[in-house]
Amino acid sequence: MARCVIWGTTTISLPDCFYRFMRIEDYKTIAPEDAVQLQRSLRACISITALGREVATVGGADISYNRGSGLMHAAMVVLELPGLRPVAYSLASDETSFPYIPGLLAFREMPALMKAWSQLRAKPDVLMLDGHGLAHPRRMGIATHFGIEADQPTIGCAKNILTGTHGELGVRKGEQADLMDGEEKVGIALRSRTNVNPVYVSPGHRCSFEDAYRIVMQSLTKYKLPRTTRLAHRWANMLRRGEAEPGYTEV
Repeated sequence: MARCVIWGTTTISLPDCFYRFMRIEDYKTIAPEDAVQLQRSLRACISITALGREVATVGGADISYNRGSGLMHAAMVVLELPGLRPVAYSLASDETSFPYIPGLLAFREMPALMKAWSQLRAKPDVLMLDGHGLAHPRRMGIATHFGIEADQPTIGCAKNILTGTHGELGVRKGEQADLMDGEEKVGIALRSRTNVNPVYVSPGHRCSFEDAYRIVMQSLTKYKLPRTTRLAHRWANMLRRGEAEPGYTEV
């Protein structure tokens, strides 16, 4: 059983998966090359398995920040299924010095997200994040990374492809096509609204492709993006603009 300290350019070894490998504060200053190595090591922790139970609540998470700023504003909302009625939300802000680097989004956003998560007393059965899960070059998108850190079932729902390609996709809402990275399925291209560009859905952690598709479909209304992440995006922007206060609220 190996345990390694991660700092500087220390080699990372993680043969057995355990909760909270790093302090969240360390995400702010880890070197990008060490961040890549951590992602490669954490792949051993990913669990893409069926939920195996009914989902009564689904959460949404998003981040808002001004371009060029290290101040992150995070929002998490919890909605009931099937009605999508909001029942709780958590808002938190946190500063980071980690730069914006494609593929390393988690290291920039994780501290604020975990701060909002720690306040969220009504934890959802599944959390949907605005970003990728498995559909990442190292299979460690923000949804997967957060799911491992929080030991929580997660789904990624992104507006653009980070890795992979897919075949022809029907134009009607609900049509899907496998997102493939070589021979490996990493996600689903989903037509979330008829005749509108698709979203890209992938399991993050502790759920299956089928779970991810079903829960995203249950979270859609008349808009392109699921109600979960739409509401989280709205609250994160309100927090950034000073129109909402940090903290936890039950609706």
